[in-house]
Amino acid sequence: AREEYDDAMSSGQQAFLLEESDESPDVFRLSVGSLPPGQSASVSLSYVTELPLQEDGALRFCLPGVLNPRYTPAGGESVTAEAPGVLGGAVPYTLALGAHISSPSSIDRVQSNCPLSPLEYLAEDKSQAKVRVAQHRDAVQPAVCFIHWKVTSGKLLHVFFFIELRFMDLLLKTLLVLKPCWPVALGLELSSTGLMGPESDVLCHWALGSAVSSVKDTLLLLLKSLPLGCYFNIYGFGSTHESFFPESVEYSQDTMDKALAKVKTMQADLGGTEILRPLTEIYHKPCLPAHPRQLFVFTDGEVGNTKQVTDLVKTNSLSHRCFTFGIGEGASSALIRGMATEGSGHFQFITGTERLQPKVMQSLRFALQPAVREISVRWDVPSGLEVSSLSPPLKALFQGQRALLYAQLKGQCDHSAEGSVLLEYKLGDEPYKSKLSFSLKPDKESGLTIHRLGARSLLRSLEREEREQEGEEEKKAVRKRATELSTQSGVVCSHTAFIGVNKENKQPVQGPVLRRNIPRYQPEEMAYKNVAPHRVSSHFAPQVPNNHLGRHFLEIALVEHQGKTVGYQDCSQQNGSRLHLQLSSTGINNADVTLAPTGGRPSCAGAPEPQENPLLKLISLQKANGSWDLDEALLAVLGKKKKEVASKMPGKGLDKTAWATLLALLWLHGFKLDSRDEWQFVALKAVSWIKAQPGLDVAQCVQAGATLLGCQVDPQSLGM
Repeated sequence: AREEYDDAMSSGQQAFLLEESDESPDVFRLSVGSLPPGQSASVSLSYVTELPLQEDGALRFCLPGVLNPRYTPAGGESVTAEAPGVLGGAVPYTLALGAHISSPSSIDRVQSNCPLSPLEYLAEDKSQAKVRVAQHRDAVQPAVCFIHWKVTSGKLLHVFFFIELRFMDLLLKTLLVLKPCWPVALGLELSSTGLMGPESDVLCHWALGSAVSSVKDTLLLLLKSLPLGCYFNIYGFGSTHESFFPESVEYSQDTMDKALAKVKTMQADLGGTEILRPLTEIYHKPCLPAHPRQLFVFTDGEVGNTKQVTDLVKTNSLSHRCFTFGIGEGASSALIRGMATEGSGHFQFITGTERLQPKVMQSLRFALQPAVREISVRWDVPSGLEVSSLSPPLKALFQGQRALLYAQLKGQCDHSAEGSVLLEYKLGDEPYKSKLSFSLKPDKESGLTIHRLGARSLLRSLEREEREQEGEEEKKAVRKRATELSTQSGVVCSHTAFIGVNKENKQPVQGPVLRRNIPRYQPEEMAYKNVAPHRVSSHFAPQVPNNHLGRHFLEIALVEHQGKTVGYQDCSQQNGSRLHLQLSSTGINNADVTLAPTGGRPSCAGAPEPQENPLLKLISLQKANGSWDLDEALLAVLGKKKKEVASKMPGKGLDKTAWATLLALLWLHGFKLDSRDEWQFVALKAVSWIKAQPGLDVAQCVQAGATLLGCQVDPQSLGM
């Protein structure tokens, strides 16, 4: 295809070439050539993807506006590095978005981060609708839509059938949707002998720029949510990598305090995104007996060797589960999804103003669930039909989450006939079965979407199979299968491309040809991060004088965020890497700005300190065993004086630590109930500790504490 495109260009013909990057399946490059001056060209393309399911049941669609350069190890190449990057105001294109939505269930509403036109239904049963972005907008931020529909069934299994007519043979493509709701209630006990006694390894990208503050808060939340008796370690990675401890350590007050102290000193100063080496180091360490390994990965996903990373995770998938978090605009969906899928875990994306902490706690809940093992799906169809799976074997199921399996039915069938599908698995040591009968008559015409999704699933499996083959002949055989499937289905893969040559234009384009690269949007912190010097250690971060870099970035920041540059004075000779600014139009007069070449923004010494989140402050005061001390820091969060708290303490023999723990628990339930997803494990630890205290009159203490704090809490909701 590339040779054909080059031949067309050299002969003055008009052509286009669309190809998938060899590095990662979520990066494409489109080339359009030989356009005379003043002429325009329109190229239409479509792509298919599975929309992730949100915790509230909505489907999330994201049209990214950012393609960040992917960090590539020494000796490698990256197509993303070739495309020039410009800041938001210089991007030469806008975004117009329209959505046509079809659903097996009634569509309830559509929400977005940009203004939408009213939802217009196209069918009486509200199964189809369309909506548009109200006005053209800058294409520098992702367009995110959340699609909600009315749930009409609580079934564990759903089967949808779609017809495709091809070569005079009838092919039925099936989509099996699994959304498990366990037949027994799952109770979470945070103890080393309960559901969780894992080895939790946290792999954190320490070049996340402005997201570092959120990651620090999240690590605090994670560390406070771990139970006594588990093992953990935290790795930071960039161009280099470090770990908090040489080996995973047992969770205790001492190890928790040491880890929290290191979290506070974290800076976005480890450069690029070299994730392969720290992953290899983790996998080379043997798993601890009776402590299943859980890996949490926080990254912006700017990785060039995506396929190497996902292959490594798959190779070690039997020894761990991998949970991934793509932070910020432009995170690689192929990396974030791929690692979680191959590692039998769950992936999350955090963009815009979305908060990281609730999503991490959701994944932690999944990690606390007992592993679903020995999953099998068996189809029972009438004679004359054959079922061929298009998806790899299912390795993970989580409560309330969706799993999609694609299959192809070949042969002749009677539409009045029925088939069935049987899902079998083990939860803990208990075997479970779920069976669903279905009619072979398709519900409605679907177009080619499901077929292309099925082909895409099989193509990804074939590409992985090719990389796993050692012999060249075996590789060629798999590559041939992938190429044939790609050309038949119209879904591009790493071995195929779309090529179009205009044969109608008989007049070749004359004159010299000028190459024009359409620039991609590059956030300011990314522009700074890409040229900032890398540091060797995250715990020792001396200021690096760099007057040119400092002036360049500050001019960008002021133009983009303040509207205009009023003026600055270079004071680097007197103050190291500092500049003195006069920003009277923004209300910041004579502010000192410290240059921090770490991937983030400059900090103004004259700006007020951000107020500490009371919830995070309370959580930070909890001990590893789940209790709180009755000290001034806790009283400040509760908003009470020491004498008042002491006078309201019920009973003379009540332990102060027990009283403090009950008050903290009541404060969470009484004033922070809307953030329960974030503190539920902290509260579970507190409840477990309280239950272990002998002779404690819980009902009396709850009543006295609620009166003191001025809140109403149902004692039953505390779990005691």
